Amino acid sequence: QVQLAESGGGLVQAGDSLRLSCAVSGRAFSNMGWFRQAPGKEREFVAAISRYGGLTDYASSVKGRFTISRDNAKSTVYLQMNSLKPEDTAVYYCAAGLAIPSDYSKKEKYDYWGQGTQVTVSP
Repeated sequence: QVQLAESGGGLVQAGDSLRLSCAVSGRAFSNMGWFRQAPGKEREFVAAISRYGGLTDYASSVKGRFTISRDNAKSTVYLQMNSLKPEDTAVYYCAAGLAIPSDYSKKEKYDYWGQGTQVTVSP
């Protein structure tokens, strides 16, 4: 059974950093992604990474502040979030799939999702 488990969320102040982790069990996936959903909003793409980490993609709103990485030996994907802003407040989800690079940002291309971890950034 495939399971994704996020951790690392919390309450921080604007300008702080957080690192989210997503532990994957059950099978290996070609690409992994991070998405987020704020109250009353659609779930949106944040970042994605290819199977061996050679390709990454970011939403324009986080480019230069967030970094996605993976450690396949540990079956874990990370999202390093720096210079956090109040508008980054959301539940963050990791996702696993077999999308091609041009589809990394499309949530419908991911087959498995974690339960989410809350990130709250105060002004």
